[in-house]
Amino acid sequence: MINFKNSFFIAMTSVSFALVGCKSGVVKQETGIKQSKEDVIAIIDKVNSRWQDTHIEPGNAFWHVSAYHTGNMEAYKVTQNKKYLDYSLAWADKNQWMGAKSNNKSEWKYNYGENDKHVLFGDWQICFQTYIDLYNFTGKNDPDKIARAREVMEYQMSTPANDYWWWVDGLYMVMPVMTKLYNETGNDMYLEKLHSYLSYADSVMYDDEAKLYFRDAKYIYPQHKSTNGKKDFWSRGDGWIFAGYAKIIQDIPKTAKHRNEYIKRFKDMAKALAHAQQKEGYWTRSILDPEHAPGPETSGTAFFTYGFLWGINNGILDKKTYSTVIEKSWNYLTAFALQADGTVGYVQPIGEKAIPGQVVNKNSTADFGVGAFLLAASEMYRFIK
Repeated sequence: MINFKNSFFIAMTSVSFALVGCKSGVVKQETGIKQSKEDVIAIIDKVNSRWQDTHIEPGNAFWHVSAYHTGNMEAYKVTQNKKYLDYSLAWADKNQWMGAKSNNKSEWKYNYGENDKHVLFGDWQICFQTYIDLYNFTGKNDPDKIARAREVMEYQMSTPANDYWWWVDGLYMVMPVMTKLYNETGNDMYLEKLHSYLSYADSVMYDDEAKLYFRDAKYIYPQHKSTNGKKDFWSRGDGWIFAGYAKIIQDIPKTAKHRNEYIKRFKDMAKALAHAQQKEGYWTRSILDPEHAPGPETSGTAFFTYGFLWGINNGILDKKTYSTVIEKSWNYLTAFALQADGTVGYVQPIGEKAIPGQVVNKNSTADFGVGAFLLAASEMYRFIK
């Protein structure tokens, strides 16, 4: 058994970050983070090169592969490393700039499904985030790159349904698609429907007392309880939505009708999450019941780190209030979760809940976890002055 506390604090005592070959002469930040921008770029390159070198063949456009590419896009923004851009372009080309590929609108579905009929299911729509980014990065000279995204989302918005986002993961998957397409088209319907769909999701999953989201209707308290009878908020699930709020707030105009509402929700979540952080820097898989599935977990922690850093960087979260939170979580991510070969470990496998007894260790990695790590690292680059 790994003695996490001892390993973690030993790593913290030498914040040289030898794992990623950080340079000497580091700059001490107000938070106690002893790294330069160059050090963070080295971390990004170590992690991203490891992933891309070991996953040469482009995957499909389903949610977990697509979630990696959202992190790869942020890494490209701060590094301008063309191999990152080319990697996502090859993936988009392979998938024909589409998600689920059915062209028969009468068969399009939005319940869970892994086949081409589930065009309206958010897990097949997250890919559009990266397609829109690639369209912008390559000079907007090929509208076909976002044609399918517009076709799908504009058809969806033409329907009377508002229950498209019935699970919390879907909020990260599709909310940023709506705001990105708003910025491309100027069509206010994207923001109106985003609010309509989000309001439905809030009515199903948001707990106003805890200021956190249940994963979906199956996990609402008291019908479902953690091992110790508490409300069971899944870390990665709340990570998806916390990061999702950061992404949409940065995209919409400051005069947007519901922007302040989204900022309030984001700030409420930040306060709740800060209280639940473990002293070692991570969040346990069941946020409010650490004993339910104890031990470190990286994907939720990385999404939270990204959200806190983005909030501080953009003046929405108070730096003094949350500096200790990001110091501890960043140190966990880089001094413990990050392995010597660039693997991001301690990522809970694909699932939808915290599972008692599930093994999550240094060899537990996944594309979406790497994507979340890259989001956090890119925002840390922006944080360092």
